[in-house]
Amino acid sequence: MINRVLTVLLACLFAGAVVSVRAADPVPADVADSLRQMLESPADGLKVATIEPSEIEGMYAVQLVDGPLVYASRTGQFFIVGDLFTVGPAGYVNLAEKRRDGERAERLATLSPADMIIFPAKGETRSHITVFTDVTCFYCQKLHREVPELNKRGVEVRYLAYPRSGLASEGYRKLATAWCANDRADVLTRLKNGESVAENVCQGSPVADQYQLGQSMGVRGTPAIITASGQMIPGYQPADELMGTLGLQ
Repeated sequence: MINRVLTVLLACLFAGAVVSVRAADPVPADVADSLRQMLESPADGLKVATIEPSEIEGMYAVQLVDGPLVYASRTGQFFIVGDLFTVGPAGYVNLAEKRRDGERAERLATLSPADMIIFPAKGETRSHITVFTDVTCFYCQKLHREVPELNKRGVEVRYLAYPRSGLASEGYRKLATAWCANDRADVLTRLKNGESVAENVCQGSPVADQYQLGQSMGVRGTPAIITASGQMIPGYQPADELMGTLGLQ
């Protein structure tokens, strides 16, 4: 019964969302075995990836493969699907989102800059943002017009491709054309300005991999801005507002 309820919750509430947890104190082997026995369901494709003590005493943070983070009791008989918050001097803090921030930052750190389209900061680099983008997206085009100002203020902008209509779309072909160009930044800018560029979809383009990465990280629309700390900003922010979000003025 628990497994069936969990399956329904995953399908309805967290389709495709992935959260990862960080290393913590070891979990007793008997607890880990109990949690796996209760929460795993091979028939439903449910498999436990990692188990760690949570911020709530007596509860464990259980990361499911290709699924959400759930908080389970020691025996696994009870579990909670949802974000965990704490209240501190600064107000409410979403601890689950903090975990996601760390995961996003770690995963992006493994990417090669050679697979990105980068607009470097002018002068001292104060910070950077990574943006999942689509050239057919109005707000992506609008954000791109803010890039020179962000660069001027010391923010490096790193682009990853996210064709929001999928890998069989015109948006995918246009993004691939930019990533396959000799001067990627120029072609990306021209496409975002609505200029006509000859289609060039080459072998070895990272566009499909970046799209899948974005989906696994919870990107559901563009632009999706990720800060150096891993915080995801879903949607457009003008340069002034974004500088405030980054803590840079």
